[in-house]
Amino acid sequence: MTSSFELPRRPRRLRRSEALRGLVAETDLLRRHLVPPRFVLPGSGRREAVASMPGVERLSVDLLLGEVEHDLEAGLRAVMLFGLPETKDARGSAATEAEDILPRAVRALKERFGADLVVMSDVCLCPYTDHGHCGLVQDGEILNDPSVRRLQDMARVHAEAGADFVCPSDMMDGRVGAIRTALDGAGFEHTGILAYTAKYASAFYGPFRDAASSAPAFGDRRSYQMDPRNAREALRELDLDLEEGADLVMVKPALAYLDVVRRVAELSEVPVCAYNVSGEYSMVQLAAREGLGELRALALEVLTAIRRAGADLILSYHASQAAREGWLPA
Repeated sequence: MTSSFELPRRPRRLRRSEALRGLVAETDLLRRHLVPPRFVLPGSGRREAVASMPGVERLSVDLLLGEVEHDLEAGLRAVMLFGLPETKDARGSAATEAEDILPRAVRALKERFGADLVVMSDVCLCPYTDHGHCGLVQDGEILNDPSVRRLQDMARVHAEAGADFVCPSDMMDGRVGAIRTALDGAGFEHTGILAYTAKYASAFYGPFRDAASSAPAFGDRRSYQMDPRNAREALRELDLDLEEGADLVMVKPALAYLDVVRRVAELSEVPVCAYNVSGEYSMVQLAAREGLGELRALALEVLTAIRRAGADLILSYHASQAAREGWLPA
């Protein structure tokens, strides 16, 4: 005898308790997945709040050491450094000086923490040029190959200081291969490259440009950063960066480009990073301040979405607070 009775389906059985939900969760978000970006100032004893990024500060190297130590104690394993030089000019001359603020910060961190800390350093000219562009400029045009040569020198200086990863964020064509060649030729075969593979010309970078004093003095960056309307182009950039020797690849921004994170993660043969950028961070902070949501819940939902899309590592200004206040398991 055949019964027409059909049992109701009960997906809620797996949601009845926190223990059950944790047991069957498809995505994990742990402290080791997060990398805090840090802005480094010249001098000593300097701590400056970034008005457009609540909770974020620019720090001199001596104070940076203390903050990074707290991050390590809280279970974070890496830091991404951005430098604010004392002087700027059209060539970004300070970017390739061994005593620039970034190599000084790298040396101090490696001397203090050694192999316990993975140090990533930003390789880009925009904080160092008086025009604020990521490359050299001639007659209003951002030059590619001469800019790449400057980036090679900058990456070599960071590698000499002890950076574990140099991180070209400029989007000049061919810079990953050129930097790999320069590093290998100088004996830094073990220094990795984190390539900003798909860095979009996004409206979400405003607070970062305040923090790094890197807004362009004229025009915009659309001739070298990617068009937000394009996703397939990101896969072409991925192929090029992998061919040129990238050890890690990046999608930036993260939250507004989760579809790109997913497509890159499905095809990449190396770990994928995503940058939860300043504008995305500040929106969450300001929403929480206005009572539109609870900060911890909002931040964790954003970070979990980025992990769910396929990111292996997430650069986020939420990282230190999330780790230190125990929002995440170790």
